[in-house]
Amino acid sequence: MSVTFDIHDHVARVTIDRPERMNAIDTATHRQLGEIWDEIEVTPDIRCVVLTGAGEKAFSAGADMKDDTGKSGVDYWKSISDDFSGISLRRTLRTPVIARVNGLALGGGMEMVLGCDIVIAADTARFALPEAKVGRVPLDGGIVLLQRLIPRNIAVGMIMTGRMVPAAEMARYGLVNAVVPMDQLDGEVDAWVADILAAAPLSLRAIKALARETPHMPVHDAFARQTPELIAALNSEDADEGVAAFREKRPPVWKGR
Repeated sequence: MSVTFDIHDHVARVTIDRPERMNAIDTATHRQLGEIWDEIEVTPDIRCVVLTGAGEKAFSAGADMKDDTGKSGVDYWKSISDDFSGISLRRTLRTPVIARVNGLALGGGMEMVLGCDIVIAADTARFALPEAKVGRVPLDGGIVLLQRLIPRNIAVGMIMTGRMVPAAEMARYGLVNAVVPMDQLDGEVDAWVADILAAAPLSLRAIKALARETPHMPVHDAFARQTPELIAALNSEDADEGVAAFREKRPPVWKGR
């Protein structure tokens, strides 16, 4: 198996496990990741996901150039548009996802990072979209997402040149939430996971839904947006539990309903 998938105490840990290939994504790995995201979507007991790569060299080097899919560039682009199974452009995933960036995040690897909600990086991590250097285009979200998450000229400059950017610089642009030494990476990620688990799971799903669906909307239209996740959170038992716990000066006990 090229991806390990473990669930423990409401946390799913997804690890691309091809360190000998810099955790590059071949067809089998892409398919396996799609199946994992599908499972996470329908498992409400999973309240947080940590996505990372095996080893200390790479989060993921992107598409495995040695893997021959047999598709032309146009065919690949159409397959993304018709049935995207990855994380960067997936519209239906409401579970918070933390990217644990332990090394190089290149091409499709960086595009997976763009699909995450929180990004924690080792100070040795580097980010790049080098597709243009090999006659390709970052279609898995790179072109459309990066310029929405960091300043437009910085994003376009990265995409056009394939320039590799250090984690600290990406943090200054706002893409990365925290940068720490490699030996502190797990501790930092665990601290963010603990903060996620301390929040009401339905509230988090509502926040993610609104954050993903409303950036393009005028402010008042976004304010009035009633997603199913928002209604579920407002009408939940957890909404009452949160207020009761605050008044009683005790930790809330979330039930996810």
